[in-house]
Amino acid sequence: MKQSGLWKAGIFFVAVLLLPAAYAQTRDSSEIVRLSWEASKDSDIKTLSQLVDEIMSGYGDKAKALSAQLTNFPPRANIGDYKVMNDVATSLFIKAEALMHQGKNDDATAQFKSIIAQYPWAQSFDPSRGGYWSIAEKSQDSIAIMQGKNPLAVTHLKKAPKTIPVLAIPGTEEVVDWTKYGNFLNVGTRDFHYEITDQAGLAAALGEGIYPNIADVYKDHGYRVALKAGRLHGSQWDFVNTTDLQAAFFKWISAPESWGVRLFYIGDTFEKAGMYAEAIKAYYSLIVNYPSTIAWTYWQTPWYPAQAAVAKIKYLIRIHPELNLEYTGGKIRIYNSDDPNKYVTVTSPGVIRKLNVWEIAQRNLKFKPKMMPLGDPVFYSGQGQVRFVKYSSGHWQLLVDDKPFLIKGMSYMPTRVGQSPDDGTMVDWMQEDDNHDGKISAPDEAWMDIHGDNKRHADEPVVGDLQLMKDMGVNTLRIYYQTYMKADKPFLERMYKEYGFKVALSNFLGKYAIGSGASWSQGTDYSNPVHQKNMMDYVREMVMEFKDEPYILMWVLGNENNYGVASNADKNPDAYYKFVNEVAKMIKSIDPNHPVAICNGDNLFLEKFGKYDPDVDAYGANVYRGDYGFGSFWDDVAEFSGKPAFITEYGAPAFGGASMDYAQAQQAQSDYHKGNWLDILYNSAGYADGVGNSVGGMAFEWLDEWWKDYSPAVHDTKADVIGPFPAGYYFEEWFGILGQGDGSQSPYLREPRKVYYTYKQLWNS
Repeated sequence: MKQSGLWKAGIFFVAVLLLPAAYAQTRDSSEIVRLSWEASKDSDIKTLSQLVDEIMSGYGDKAKALSAQLTNFPPRANIGDYKVMNDVATSLFIKAEALMHQGKNDDATAQFKSIIAQYPWAQSFDPSRGGYWSIAEKSQDSIAIMQGKNPLAVTHLKKAPKTIPVLAIPGTEEVVDWTKYGNFLNVGTRDFHYEITDQAGLAAALGEGIYPNIADVYKDHGYRVALKAGRLHGSQWDFVNTTDLQAAFFKWISAPESWGVRLFYIGDTFEKAGMYAEAIKAYYSLIVNYPSTIAWTYWQTPWYPAQAAVAKIKYLIRIHPELNLEYTGGKIRIYNSDDPNKYVTVTSPGVIRKLNVWEIAQRNLKFKPKMMPLGDPVFYSGQGQVRFVKYSSGHWQLLVDDKPFLIKGMSYMPTRVGQSPDDGTMVDWMQEDDNHDGKISAPDEAWMDIHGDNKRHADEPVVGDLQLMKDMGVNTLRIYYQTYMKADKPFLERMYKEYGFKVALSNFLGKYAIGSGASWSQGTDYSNPVHQKNMMDYVREMVMEFKDEPYILMWVLGNENNYGVASNADKNPDAYYKFVNEVAKMIKSIDPNHPVAICNGDNLFLEKFGKYDPDVDAYGANVYRGDYGFGSFWDDVAEFSGKPAFITEYGAPAFGGASMDYAQAQQAQSDYHKGNWLDILYNSAGYADGVGNSVGGMAFEWLDEWWKDYSPAVHDTKADVIGPFPAGYYFEEWFGILGQGDGSQSPYLREPRKVYYTYKQLWNS
C-alpha cells in the first residue's frame, strides 16, 4: 500500500507539471513548496526551476509587498498572515541550496544574497523540530559554507558590535613576537621565567593596558572622563558583567588584585568588546609574566588564572577562524593544586603565530579540525560489554559492544512545578501518571509549546520527552538510584528498546547523607565503619538489581562529594577516595561487564584520586568554568590519573537578570553549551589538537526545576549565587534545555529554547 501511494503521488506530480501555466499558478503556495522539496530531494533542477518560476509568477509581487511591511519577525500569532512571503522565500532558498549542492557557488551565492536582501524576515516551518527558522540566517550560513568558514564555530556570547569600541590604544603588532623583547628561561619547568630586555619595545607592541604597558592608561583622556563622571566607583567585581566596557577596562587596570587576576579580566573585557587580538595578548601576558597566580572562587576553592588563560586563547582562536592564528605548546601544570601553601607551577607558554596564506587556504579547503591516527589498542580497562580502550597514540575511547561510543548525555529529572524534595512532595517521575491514562507523564506525554502561549494546539503534538531527546541526539541519560525514587526496571527496559538510551546509573555514595545511615546534621563519615557498611550494602543492592540489564552503560559513584555538604569528604579526602576504590572493587567482583566512574566536583583533590583509586575506570566531574570550555581539565586528568574523562554536568542558565533580556539570555545559554560541547569533542579520540582522553559529557539539565530556590510553585528570578555564567550568577531554576512556560501545564508543557536546536545540529551532524 505504501509503494502504491508513493506511485500515485508521483503520477500526480508529473500530471500537474503538464498542466497549462495559467492553471498551475492557481495552486496554493504551500503545495508548490512541498513539491519543491521533493524535486530538490531528487536533484531535479529542471522541475525545481519550473516550480520557482511558477511561485514567483503567481505570488512574487504579493510576497514582496508583505516583506516591505516588516521591520522584524512578525509575532507568532501573526505568522499566518505572511504565509505567501514565507513560501516564496522558502522556494527560492530550496533552489539556491540545490545550486550549491551542484557546485554552482556563484549562482547560489547570488540567490542567497537576493533572499537576504528581499526577504530578511521570512521564516520556514520545520515539522521535525516543530518550529520556524530564519531563511535569511540559513542563507547566510550557506554562504559561509561556500566561503570555507566553519558553520559550527561558536557564536560568541557578546558579539562584537558593528563599530567595535576601542577601549585602549592598540599595539604596533597584532601578534607579538615576544622573543624580540626578552628571553624565555627554563621553559617546561617550575623555574620558568620571562626576562624582559626591551620594555619600551614590548609595551609599544602590546598596546595600552597590557602589562607592562600600564602608565599610559592614566594619561588616557577616556580614563579622566570616566573617573570624573563617577563611572569607576565601586568594587572591581561589580565591573565583571557591566555593559560599560571602557569603565571595566580602566577599573581592572587599577584594581587592588594581583597582576595575574587583573590581566585575566582585562583580557575578558577586551573579549567582550570584540577586540580579540588584544584579548589574546592580555591572556598571553598573564601566562608569560604571572603563570603562578592563585585566586579563589566563590566556593573558596583555588583558581589558577593562567591555566584559564591558556584555554581562553584556544577558545578564541577556535571560534574566530578569521583571526588566522595558531597556538601550540601552551600548557600550565599545577602540582599540589589543592594546597595553596605547597602548589608548584610548571609552565610552557607556547607560541602564537599567524598562519600563512597557504595554511589558511588548506584549512578552509579541508573544512574540519586536524585529525590523527589512533594507533593500536595497548590497554583495555575492563573486559566486558562496555569498556575503555587506550591506543598507542595515548587517546582513549569508550567501547560498547566493541564500537566507539561518545557520550551525548542528559541529566534527566523532570520535576513537576510545585513538587520539591525539601518538603517531601517529589513524585517518582518514572511512575507518575498525572492524568491516569496509563502513560508516564513527562517521558511519554510532553509536548512542545511552539506558540509560547501555554496552550496546546493541533500543531503541537504529544510526543514525550524521550522522543524529544532522541530527536536532539541524546544517547545516554544520567539517572540517580535513590531510596524514595529507585530506577524502574520495566520503564528503563521500554526506554532502551524504543529509544536506545543507555543509562549511567548513579549512586550518591553518602552525599547529602544518602545511603550512609547518617542524619543530615551528622553527615556521612567516610572513616566510620557503620557508614561504610551501609553505603556498601546500598551500592551492592543497586548493582545486583541492574547488572544484567542491556541499558546499563556504567556505574557512577558520588555527586561532588569532595565539596562536602552532609559528608566529610572535603575534610578527610584520603578516607573518601580510599573508600571509593573499595566500592569499585566490590562492584567489579559482582559485575565485570560495566565500568565504574566517579563523579567529582571539578578537579579538587584530583591528585588524591590518582593516588588512591586504581580500580575506578574513569574520572567524571561536574564542571562549570565558562563558555570557553573546561580549561586545563583534560590535561590535569591525563597528568594526575592517566584515565579517560568525561563531564558529568555542565551547562548555563537561560536567564540573565537585569543584564539581558530573555532572547539574549537564551542565546547566551546556547553559546555556552556550544563552547562546552566543542571542548568535549575536540579533546576526544582522534582530534590532533586535543588531549584525547574525553569520552563525552552530560548536559545539565533537561528541564527547569522550580524548587531549586525553595519556592517550588514560583519560577524564581533572583540572582542567588555568583558563578561563571553570562550574567555572573547561577539562576539555578533556569538551567533547563527546555522550560516549563508559566507552570500551568506542568508536567507536560515544554518551552523550546535555542540551545535545544543547537544540540540537534551538533549531536546529529
